[in-house]
Amino acid sequence: MKNATRSTIVVSFIIIGISAILFSDALAQRSSRSRGRGRSESQLEKPPVPIDDNEKKILSILDDIRATQSYRNVPPQDGRFLRITAQGMNAKNVVEIGTSTGYSGIWFGMALQKTGGRLTTYEIDAQRAATARANFKRAGMADIITLVEGDAHEQVKKLKDPIDILFLDADKEGYIDYLNKLLPLVRPGGLVIAHNINASMADPEYMKAITTNPKLETIVRSGVSLTLKK
Repeated sequence: MKNATRSTIVVSFIIIGISAILFSDALAQRSSRSRGRGRSESQLEKPPVPIDDNEKKILSILDDIRATQSYRNVPPQDGRFLRITAQGMNAKNVVEIGTSTGYSGIWFGMALQKTGGRLTTYEIDAQRAATARANFKRAGMADIITLVEGDAHEQVKKLKDPIDILFLDADKEGYIDYLNKLLPLVRPGGLVIAHNINASMADPEYMKAITTNPKLETIVRSGVSLTLKK
């Protein structure tokens, strides 16, 4: 009887051991597949290819800003997303809260040069505003980008025209105030794009506003929320 009991215990340990190995192997394979997908996606994306000398010049300026003035600027892939989105929807009026040194504004400007649109961007820091103005000028966009220096919470009250894209990349706790003030101006079919939407930085009040309103449709990908005004 003791031998039978001992055999049962041994078999049980063997089964548990095999199960653990199989489970561990399954996790390893899943992790490997995930890493493979990540590498594959990264390999699929290539740097932008300029269509003409003007675009080549602008991309060079963007590279320089990224290398020397990266303070609180969006990463290149987000800048490209902004350009593609604005040009794809033929945006005419874009509003940006948080200019920084003008990096994202120039990505928008590349689209607006094609659509015949304009960007109004807001920056509270005088030094960054001055740097952004210089960057807009050397990118040849001073005529299509208006930089408003000061507190955007007050300055945006002056806006009256319909907005195609509202881009938020400033004080995170202020997103809800910008949304409340400017959503009425966002046209049906227009977009509200917010940066730094992640577990550590997203304001719960803002997230509730863009995910519970039946007139809005929101997705969040890679730290950016994209909200459609239906």
